[in-house]
Amino acid sequence: MKLKIGIFDSGIGGFTILGNLIKTREDIEVFYLADTKRVPYGNKNIEQIRFIAKDICNWFKDKNLDALLIACNTTNACALDILENNLQIPCFDLINSVSEIVTKKYIGVLATPATIKTSYYKKIIESKRENVKVFQQACPEFVREIEKTNLDLNKLNYLSDLYINPLLKENIEEIILGCSHYPLIYDVLKSKMHANIRIIDPSVALVNNFNNSFLIPKSSCYESTSNDNIKFFVTQNSEDFSKKVKYWLEINKEIKLVNLRSND
Repeated sequence: MKLKIGIFDSGIGGFTILGNLIKTREDIEVFYLADTKRVPYGNKNIEQIRFIAKDICNWFKDKNLDALLIACNTTNACALDILENNLQIPCFDLINSVSEIVTKKYIGVLATPATIKTSYYKKIIESKRENVKVFQQACPEFVREIEKTNLDLNKLNYLSDLYINPLLKENIEEIILGCSHYPLIYDVLKSKMHANIRIIDPSVALVNNFNNSFLIPKSSCYESTSNDNIKFFVTQNSEDFSKKVKYWLEINKEIKLVNLRSND
């Protein structure tokens, strides 16, 4: 019996969660929803994000999910309560997951403007650890650049310097990639930091939390998750998204176009 897992993001950011998930277990059926019609979420206001979260819940309600993996930090920060209250299933989120694995005193967070505005990362981490300081940096242009079919490395290098340098001035010891898109350009970001700075990918912490809650069967002899058990849904541009699935995940799948209740 396979676990039915929902993953959603505004676009390809959830590939970081999906990629880590399918490396660890095969007893899953995944419904991946990308709200490509409204990407990026991170430049919207909190009220818009909460409205979108209700749409997401309505779409997932008839999928009989065992758990939801929240791949969007912005929705996590602005509307976690809506997802949990409406779906009434275990919801695994990035921010609470990663707050359990920070170890240093000076923490930097790269995230979308909407996530930074809530200060969710700062509040959660500082509530769980004493004598810790969290420095936040909004990155308004990252997601649009990462969502491009052909990455502009010159632009990404420029933006990385722009966003990371203010955090480096605070002598940070760990930096959290507080948007699920950002690990997709890990190498670019890594090249801008000192070797002693630990880069934290929240998707790893989320998947570990999920695997600790839904234990992998002892009888399972892991090979790989069948691509037949992964279903992709988008709200716009299915052909373009198909190219991204092939590029980032090396999966060749039909991408289904769906309408959310009020996707306009």
